[in-house]
Amino acid sequence: MANDRISYVTAGNGPGRVMFLHGWFWDHRIFAQLFKEIDGLRFTYAAFDIRGYGKSRNVLGSYTVEEIAADAINVANDLGWEDFHVLGHSMGGKAAQKLAMGNPERVRSIIAVTPVPASALPFDQSVRALFDSACNEDASAAAIIGRSVSHRLSARWISDLVRLTRETAFPEAFRKYLHSFIEDDFSDEARRLAARMLVLSGEHDGGLPNDMVRLVYGQLYPHAVIETIANSGHYPMLEAPLYFASRIERFFDDQSSRG
Repeated sequence: MANDRISYVTAGNGPGRVMFLHGWFWDHRIFAQLFKEIDGLRFTYAAFDIRGYGKSRNVLGSYTVEEIAADAINVANDLGWEDFHVLGHSMGGKAAQKLAMGNPERVRSIIAVTPVPASALPFDQSVRALFDSACNEDASAAAIIGRSVSHRLSARWISDLVRLTRETAFPEAFRKYLHSFIEDDFSDEARRLAARMLVLSGEHDGGLPNDMVRLVYGQLYPHAVIETIANSGHYPMLEAPLYFASRIERFFDDQSSRG
């Protein structure tokens, strides 16, 4: 299904409503395995392709984290969702935080998965150069993905993820989203995020290590629950889908029961 601007898919038809926001690599299909594991009788899930990606590839925009959050509200409106939970992965985790900050009356809870923080990322010159070169060079993109799973997964898996990203992402969008998730700083708005929050880091995430996630998110959101997913790096929906599906549904069940 699609509204006038953004293409999205849904899974399940349960009373709970959850919006998924994908990250920089690939598109909404990164959640495809997860959709097979969820309980569609308890929840309805929606995931959309951000502007410049997938079936939203030709939708023009500024390609920023803030725009992703605004488009999530538009998709929710199209679905008729007055309130909902949100799950954001990586760059989508930063967008999920912005979404919850700006829409406290609509976002009931948030799960931030191996998430980019609301603050700007303190990349040194060499790391920033690697990310910039990933916009054009497959080897650099593969190096970033490899580091994010601590080089535990096969070269074939990594190269497939690079290929899928190149196929789905409009190059200008890919480049501009990079600048946004690195440089945009919403940390001064963190106090506005009052929704219940679960932060999930990956045991083997070399890009956003556990220690950093616990330190940064503990400071930004003292009310957040922060957990580590064992035997997973940056992509728990692909690396540990059964456990990941069970954990997020337990969290959303708990939030729904609180009303």
